[in-house]
Amino acid sequence: MFSVFPAGTLPFLRELEANNSKTWFNANKMLYRELLLEPSRAFVQEMGEHLMALEPTVIALPKVNGSLFRIYRDQRFHSDEPPLKTHIGIIFWQGTGKRMQSSAFYLHFDARTMLIAVGLRRFKPPMLALYRAYIKADKHRGELRSILNALLSKGYKLPEPRYKRYPKGFDASMPHAELSLYDCMYAYKETDAGLVNDTALIDTLYRHFEAMLPLQQWVYEMTLNAQREQ
Repeated sequence: MFSVFPAGTLPFLRELEANNSKTWFNANKMLYRELLLEPSRAFVQEMGEHLMALEPTVIALPKVNGSLFRIYRDQRFHSDEPPLKTHIGIIFWQGTGKRMQSSAFYLHFDARTMLIAVGLRRFKPPMLALYRAYIKADKHRGELRSILNALLSKGYKLPEPRYKRYPKGFDASMPHAELSLYDCMYAYKETDAGLVNDTALIDTLYRHFEAMLPLQQWVYEMTLNAQREQ
């Protein structure tokens, strides 16, 4: 049963930042397993059980390429970056789609900061097209705007819109047309990474995920609609 991440978890990530090489990591792989990988697996199982109280169909897979992200960076696409990620990413998603194109509960932490989020981080082109088709309905835009305003009032943050010009089918005269300028839809909260060593970790995350649940559910409904149209 999960309680907290070990005391050495954040110091290990600080060491990794200072020694980001495969040679150093291979020499410290056992520490990685002890301080990060195995605790992350236990965390996924425990947190997943809590999230199922919010959404029974949430998927929690305590393995790498499931709810856990690889620590190795794919250098086919990031050849100019260090070979290892210096943060730990964990995702719980809903639905039958791919985890990165499904509405999700997400967190990651590095040596200093934890990010807690719900929604969908980036729409691939087919999902972006379906999102725009979905929010052409005044009802859907109104629901989404109301959810986002409520989250902002509670101190949660939103990403910045990516686009400057309205896409085809939208214009400034439409209520909440600014929602068409996004290429993602999520809300998030940043907090101190020291939370990983606190016995309140699970309860704190649960409260944030519960508060942001309306957006997670809205995005899920939107992706369901997208899957029906495919």
